[in-house]
Order: sequence, then structure tokens, then C-alpha cells
Amino acid sequence: MNNADFWKSVSDIIAEGFTPEGLHILDYYAELFISGRIVYQRFSPLEQRGCAAGGETHVIASLLAGAEDSTDSVHSTSLNDFQRDCQRGAQQEKYIESWAHAVGCWTDNVDGLLSASLGEKIAEGGEAIVYDHGVNIVKSIGLDYFIKPILALDRISLHNAYFPETHMTVIGFGRDAGGAFKVIVEQPFIEGSHVSDEEIGAYVKKMGFELRNPKNWTYASPSIYLSDMHDENVIRSKEGNFFVVDCDIRINTPELRAGGNRQLTTAIRMI
Repeated sequence: MNNADFWKSVSDIIAEGFTPEGLHILDYYAELFISGRIVYQRFSPLEQRGCAAGGETHVIASLLAGAEDSTDSVHSTSLNDFQRDCQRGAQQEKYIESWAHAVGCWTDNVDGLLSASLGEKIAEGGEAIVYDHGVNIVKSIGLDYFIKPILALDRISLHNAYFPETHMTVIGFGRDAGGAFKVIVEQPFIEGSHVSDEEIGAYVKKMGFELRNPKNWTYASPSIYLSDMHDENVIRSKEGNFFVVDCDIRINTPELRAGGNRQLTTAIRMI
């Protein structure tokens, strides 16, 4: 199966409304992806393993978003880039929502349900609401920084690849009371103390990142854009180890203006 045949197969499953047969095929594709027999050229091998670490739900949602992103589904020349991204993002949301309803991992009024089952939120950031779940935390993550689900899902894959100690597992999707699309993830709870900006800078420099913008704690390598690396998102454990619990991590494309040299693609190959 070549690249075009693969994406046509996924698009056909979407168009047919996620029949039992189609769901079985998606499960099979996820198995191939996780085992490395589908190579997703959007990612390095490490990053594909990070996507797989997010679980089968994460992998299938990434493929569904990729099915839309692999097409020229928006043809209007009257749309600017932001409008085009919003339209494509809405289509990706639709694909994921339809599939999530079919397999039972969709939640209406996400934060109301999480509050009812887990108690009041313990933290809230620019895009995520955090709940206590014992040895783990549960996050309801919005698309505020990304617009398109594929980019939010990329972020989880990259986080898992580069910060595996605090890996995120996608457990479902939903919308909040205002109708905004949400990704629901589970992540290990890390107890520790804050780390200074200077210590964070030294830590990420050892990983090969250079400081790009101190105002928003942005670092980058030619491959990865890493932002929001402040003292609330990096924790020092009792043993002195650093754990990144949250950050804005992306594939570093030239459009981000941070010295990136990568291009976004949804090309796959079978091995």
C-alpha cells in the first residue's frame, strides 16, 4: 500500500461513517503504526515512538487529523491563512468527534464531568484545566495555541518523545460547556519544587536547545521549537531530577521564525 492508497483508505472509512469494519481497519493501522510497520514521515523515529506512547486513541486521532491535512480540502482563495486553518481545524474536529462517538471515548461538557468525578480543578493554565487523579493527573486541553487538532496531537507526541518521564496518554475527547474542542489526557503526578530560569536554561542547553526569546521562555533546535519553559512547567524532584510537566513543543518549521528547518508532512510508507 502506497501513501495515496493509505490516505484514501482512511478517508473512505471516514466517509462511510465509521462502520464496524472501518473501525477494525483503523485499529489495525494503529497496530502497524505502534509497531513501526507504518512509518509516519512527519516524525523522526523517536517522535513516532512518542506518538505511540500516547496510546492507540492518540494514534488513531492523529491519523484521522492527518487524513484531512493530507488533502486540499479548502479551495477558496478568499480565505486568509488563519481562516483556512480554522476551517481545516473544524473539519479535523468533526472527524475525530465522529470516530470518538463510535468507539465511546467522547465526552460532552468535559470539565463538568471531570469536576463531578474527580473534584474541583487543581490548576488552570492558558489552554489546560488540571484535575487530581491519585498518582496521575487528568488534563482537559484546548486548541487555543494550535487551532488544528493535528498540531495539538503533535505536541503530545513530541512531549512524549523528549520528556518521556511525564508522558501523556490520550484517554478521550470532548467539548466544554462553551462548545470548545478538548483533548483529555492522563499524566503522572510529579511532586517537587520550582526551578529557576537559569537552571532551566542550562538543562535545555544540554539537550541541544538555544535560547530564542527570554520573554516567553522560548528555546529551539533546528528540529524542535520549545516554549513556555518557565518555573511552573519544570519541576525538580526530591532526588534533584528535572521533570517537564508542560510546555509548548512543536516541529520547528521556518514559519515559526526560530531557526527551524523542518517541513510538515503527512506522508507515510509501509515496511
